[in-house]
Amino acid sequence: MPLSTISLHDKQFTPYLPAARIAEAVRNIATRLNQDYAGQQPLFVVVLNGSFMFAADLMKEMSIDCEVAFIRVASYQGTTSTGEVKEILGLQEEVANRHLIIVEDIVDTGHTMRELLEQLTARKPASLEVATLFTKPECLQHQLELRYVGIELPNEFIVGYGLDYDGLGRNYPDVYKVV
Repeated sequence: MPLSTISLHDKQFTPYLPAARIAEAVRNIATRLNQDYAGQQPLFVVVLNGSFMFAADLMKEMSIDCEVAFIRVASYQGTTSTGEVKEILGLQEEVANRHLIIVEDIVDTGHTMRELLEQLTARKPASLEVATLFTKPECLQHQLELRYVGIELPNEFIVGYGLDYDGLGRNYPDVYKVV
């Protein structure tokens, strides 16, 4: 069935990335993680709310022993980043000397990721990497090493597959861009 335009709040969104393309990107990230962390039992630190679909699909593809923890941060209001990171729900697991992989839906400005990397580095993990489904390289305002990236995107606001516009749109299996 062809995808159609959707309306969320006051904006229109057109089809952008089909679920099949997203699934391929998730499998590619999982393949690399399975190879790179074989025998190491990493802790995946999932950033809520946007990463829930990506994290669930990624975990289904993991063949290594691993654990999952969740944190929640916020830096968006409407369609733009506020530039201010607020930790809402913190990480309770001990992370010192553990291999950590931050699972993020999208890295655009890099404000949230920079803050997370700083906070987690202070807890002295054995290693710390980022697995992000999407990144917008032209939006990055911080030097970040993103080792596991699914899809690089231009600077367009997107919803679907966990990403939202003021709370709506997370439930779509495909990704849509604002008109």
